[in-house]
Amino acid sequence: MPRETMDREIRELKDEILMLGSMVEKNISDAMVSLKTRNVQLSLEVLQADNNVNQKRFDIESAALLVIATQQPMAHDLRLLAAILEVAGELERIGDYAKGNAKINTLLEYAVHEVPLLELEAMSEAAASMLHRAVIAFVKEDEKEARDIPLEDDRVDEMYKSIYRKLVECMIQKPQTIDHTNFYMWAAHNLERTADRVSNICERTIFVVTGELTELTHNDEDMS
Repeated sequence: MPRETMDREIRELKDEILMLGSMVEKNISDAMVSLKTRNVQLSLEVLQADNNVNQKRFDIESAALLVIATQQPMAHDLRLLAAILEVAGELERIGDYAKGNAKINTLLEYAVHEVPLLELEAMSEAAASMLHRAVIAFVKEDEKEARDIPLEDDRVDEMYKSIYRKLVECMIQKPQTIDHTNFYMWAAHNLERTADRVSNICERTIFVVTGELTELTHNDEDMS
């Protein structure tokens, strides 16, 4: 019976991780839409939704710690529960980046037309896609997928550099837009950090499967 109980509780925790990942993914998308369309009401909804993300993380952590305390898991089960604690934290932090982008939209007084919004949107979609697949890989304990996804981080980094260069050019050509253009630069930075956090989730997936802690970053340049 204890084994069946722990299996059920672990399945429930994985379902909660999927739910948390879905909540964060939606906030990433909504934050980008709000920034692109200058929809302040949608930004405010993302800020409110982030409170739910935070609460979900705390609920997952409490439930995982309860399983550890009451079921005395060993080996793979203990690694998985420890990883669930880490992944819940990573998802909450990614949610903070989405919240940051939503907040940026509320601080903008006017749009800077030279901003590469289409590239920023593509970067957001790439980061969200990586997140979606990373969470599924974690729940399925798919080591191969967990190793493949971080390879896409280099592409996100290149997108960030391209956007950064264009924003700098915009600042040079129109110094009066520097303050507002800088907000967009922070939005791109938040998306770049999102992809980095996704790699951390993949590292935890590999840890669950193999017991090895592996560094999956492919770029020595730290933009944080």
